[in-house]
Order: sequence, then C-alpha cells, then structure tokens
Amino acid sequence: MITTYEEALDWIHNRLRFGIKPGLERMEWMLEQLDFPQQNLNAIHVAGTNGKGSTVSYLRNMLEEAGYKVGTFTSPYIETFNERISVNGQPISNEAMTALVQEIKPVVERLEHTNLGSATEFEVITVMAFLYFGYHESVDYAVFETGLGGRYDSTNVVNPMVSIITNIGFDHMAILGDTVEEIASEKAGIIKKEVPIITGAEQVKALDVITEEAKSKQALLFVLGKDFDIKNYEPLANGEGFGLNTPYGIFEDLKLNMLGYHQVKNAALALMAVCYLKEKKKLSISNEQMIKGIQHTKWNGRFEIVNEHPLTIIDGAHNAEGIDSLLSTLRLHYEDRNIHLVFSCLNDKSADRMVQELETIAASITFTSFDFPRARAAQELYEMSTHHNKHMDEEWKKAIAYVKEKATDEQDMIVITGSLYFISEVRAFLLK
Repeated sequence: MITTYEEALDWIHNRLRFGIKPGLERMEWMLEQLDFPQQNLNAIHVAGTNGKGSTVSYLRNMLEEAGYKVGTFTSPYIETFNERISVNGQPISNEAMTALVQEIKPVVERLEHTNLGSATEFEVITVMAFLYFGYHESVDYAVFETGLGGRYDSTNVVNPMVSIITNIGFDHMAILGDTVEEIASEKAGIIKKEVPIITGAEQVKALDVITEEAKSKQALLFVLGKDFDIKNYEPLANGEGFGLNTPYGIFEDLKLNMLGYHQVKNAALALMAVCYLKEKKKLSISNEQMIKGIQHTKWNGRFEIVNEHPLTIIDGAHNAEGIDSLLSTLRLHYEDRNIHLVFSCLNDKSADRMVQELETIAASITFTSFDFPRARAAQELYEMSTHHNKHMDEEWKKAIAYVKEKATDEQDMIVITGSLYFISEVRAFLLK
C-alpha cells in the first residue's frame, strides 16, 4: 500500500529495472483500463533530437499569455522529478503525484499478468500525465514531448491537433538506427493521418523521409526555410532578435531572452504551430500575446547564466548536435573570452566527437563524472583529449572548484556542459 510521496517515487523508479521497451501495446492496454484519458486532450506533440524542451516551453508561454491553462509533459527534469508533469510551469504537487500512483498501481499490476509484460518507468509516468491532464486537472491544452524517437514512444498514443519534429541528429542510435534516414523514420512515426506536421529538420535525406510519411498520411507539412522562414536575424546583448514569415502572417520584431541561433529555430517552430491553430480557430491568441510569450520564455539548464563573477554558464549539451549549438552560441556571443570548460557525459553518447569539438574553443578543459548508472568515467574522457591544457577529477564538485580557482582574469568564463542529468545536479548545487 502506497501512502507517502517517497513511497510513490520509489515505486515509479523501481520500474527502471524493466529498461526501455519500445511499443505502444502496454500503453494502449493501460489507458483503456483508465477510460482513455488521452482522448480528452487538445494536444500538441513534439519530437526531435534536440530543442524539444525549449519548443515546448515557447508553446506553453504563448498559450499561457493568452490566458489558457497548459499542461506539459517533458523529460528529463532539472530541479524536481515532479516538473515532468506541470501545469502553467508549476510541477504537480507531491499529493497529486501520490494519488496518481495509488490510482494506476492496480492497473500496472494487472498488466503484469497479461502477455504484454511489465510497464517501464517512462510508460508509467506517461500514463500518469494523460490521467492528470485528461481527468484530474482538465487543462485547455497539453503539450507532450517524446522521450525517445517517436513511432514507438509511449507518448505516441495521443492524437494531437498539430505535431512538431524539431530536428534530426545522431542520438540513441542503438535504438533508433545508424543512419539519418532510419532516425528520421522513427521521429516521423509521430505523424498522424491528416494532422499537420511542422519541422525544422535540415538534412535532405531526413526531409525526404518526413515528406514521404506526411504524404502517405495526408498530413499538411510545413518545413522551416521553405514554407515559413526566419529573416533579419541579429544577435542581441542578452538574447536574439529576428523576424518570421509564415503563411498566416508576418512577425517583424521578435526578441528572445534565450541565447543561440538554435533557439531562434525552436521559437519559429512553436510560432508556426500556434499560427496554424489560430488560423484553424483551434485557439484564440493575438500576435502581441505570441510575441510576449516568446520573449518571456526561459528554459533551465539551457545556456543558463548561474554566476556573474566569474561568468558561469551551464548548458545541457548532451549529444554532438547539442555541442555544435553550444559552440556556435559561444562564438556568436563570447568570442573574446577565455572559455574554461567542465564536461561530463553518459556512456551511450559519441563522447570522442564531443570532446574533439569542445577542444576547438577551450582555453582549458576539465573532465569529470557524476553519480549515475550510465555516467562515463572522467579518466576515459581525459584519455580521449589531446588538449594542451586538460585536467580531470572524478568528483564534479572538486572539478568545478579547481576551474573556479583558475578563472581569475576578467576575460575568463566557465562553461559547464554535458548530460542533462549532470547539469541538473550542478545547477542545484551552484544556485544553492
């Protein structure tokens, strides 16, 4: 019998032993038992390799600005586990989380006696989100971020009003495939019959796959750079400025508080989705509310300044594409600085490529590790590096202290990057 939040969380985390099991049969079975809560939702579905969380955040802020109650389902979390299921940016309460576990635990246990087997941790949390938004909290809109891939991701039982694929990159290749086409095919699995799809994917082969899938599902396709496009981009002191042409209207003077050209693309995808829904009378929102929502958006752990002296930035660049975006942002906004990097990542990432890329911009690079089952040892990362000024410490707090001691010049800045699980721990520590 589960009576406390701690017991509820333990029960959820205990599902981790069932690993990752792609497929939707367990999800469909559980949701049927719970009377199909996902059918009560006005949903937006977001997949892609990078930028999903930011895109979800832009969507939420615009809808909230227009007075709507917005549920978001995201992963992983940065501060508390509960933030994965949030309403208007507020994580679900411990009490509500406990009540949800009490409600779905019997269903999950019954599932174990079927030939479908046991539900994974991610499946359990996804069912909880559907149940919470569909029956308990009745939100106006619910924005769902896929965990991994798309086609067999447990969020893919939702029937959205519009879908977004942010981009395609090489991540989770052991599960999604080795080529751009294979990965694009998995992400394109979220495309539903006659549900519009908006994408920022740029590779020709990836776009071919998405276009083909959209055609076969009679889904209207909007491609960034073709059907809607960014114009008059300029880096600002504390953000980015740009305009956007869409088939449903033109935005001249948009401003972001988040840094990086990749954030301009994420914001453009979110804007296009909202413009489409507005055009189809699925929501009521003014251009001014969209502009405000975009400008107010922040996303913890993504190029976030956590200290001014020395300037310290944390960024969850957890794969090669994320590192590319981080480097382009640093070159754009901090080219004249001495950049001292602290890096840690997971075992299943292409660490050698990430290390090579980071070395191109680093005045010094310090490798570390953290307490997580799949965290890579600092020693391994250190051995991959050919940088003339490198250091390592398996304990990340000591690694950061070491770099802080060295960064005494006015031009020095510290950038701590890598796994989002790592950034989550670092952020809590540094902001405390």
